[in-house]
Amino acid sequence: MTTSHRILLCSVFLLVGPATQPLLGQASHDVTEAMVQQWMTDLSNWGRWGDDDQLGTLNLITPEKRLQASTLVRVGTSVSLSHNYLKERAADATSPFVHEMSGVGGRGVFVGDRYSISYHGYAHTHLDALCHMMHEGRLYNGYVRDDEVTEGGCNKLAIINFKQGIVSRGILMDIARLKGVEYLEPGTPIYVEDLEAWEREAGIRVGSGDIVLVRSGRWARRAEVGPWATGREAAGLHASVVPWLRERGVAILGSDYTNDVLPSGVEGVTQPIHQLMLVALGTPLFDNLDLEAVAAEAARQNRWEFMLVAAPLAVEGGTGSPLNPLAIF
Repeated sequence: MTTSHRILLCSVFLLVGPATQPLLGQASHDVTEAMVQQWMTDLSNWGRWGDDDQLGTLNLITPEKRLQASTLVRVGTSVSLSHNYLKERAADATSPFVHEMSGVGGRGVFVGDRYSISYHGYAHTHLDALCHMMHEGRLYNGYVRDDEVTEGGCNKLAIINFKQGIVSRGILMDIARLKGVEYLEPGTPIYVEDLEAWEREAGIRVGSGDIVLVRSGRWARRAEVGPWATGREAAGLHASVVPWLRERGVAILGSDYTNDVLPSGVEGVTQPIHQLMLVALGTPLFDNLDLEAVAAEAARQNRWEFMLVAAPLAVEGGTGSPLNPLAIF
């Protein structure tokens, strides 16, 4: 174990000590670049599941957790969490999905097609693998970027590690509904007190191994006012929620934007949620989910938890995957 691993591992042990310890920085909305840098150590999961770990917080989704999730299927309703892939260029879809047909107009009995997609960004529903982001030359668990990321793909922390699929309890936190609006305006930050207010409203508590999905109503707003540059202005989580997510043991975080509020509110750090979750905590992220249908179904049933199932593409070396996650009630 390297010296840096020992330092970070000690920080982890300190963090998960007595339950009476206060959450680091939770009380304040004023987060600085220096605080984010400190949290990279204080909240780190590096070494927690071994020096060779490549799953990060997916280790919290145990067989027992999957069995628990299966008990949430009561009526058999399945709801997609994916937005239809955007084929037209727009302010929020600068790299549209390319769909090319083949065999049309020919004499053969089959037609085919070809898909091409650059899915990272602010348009397409996808899952970030842990090699998607690095900080100061290192990936989650201390892997060195220059050693592990090549033109051929990611040697460590790639999406292939999630080939067996993801099954756990999903929790929808509908912050737009909490605020009594159809959608949050771009740039609106979501704080710990909002998440805890939703827990009280929904009668549910986030726990270890859960997949937390935060709805701001992005797609409802797009349907009403049209696309806008979501890469510059978006509702989302404020950096101050990360210690809370770490303490609760969230396995995967997702939202209908890209999780970070934009602008971030932290001078010098553009996307602190991505940085802290992917690199320090080892928590994969669902970006650009469509949570409108599941929000409607959850409201109809007055039930905000469900079994969530997701199967990313089995791509060796991939930094993530487009996919169609399902909420099953």
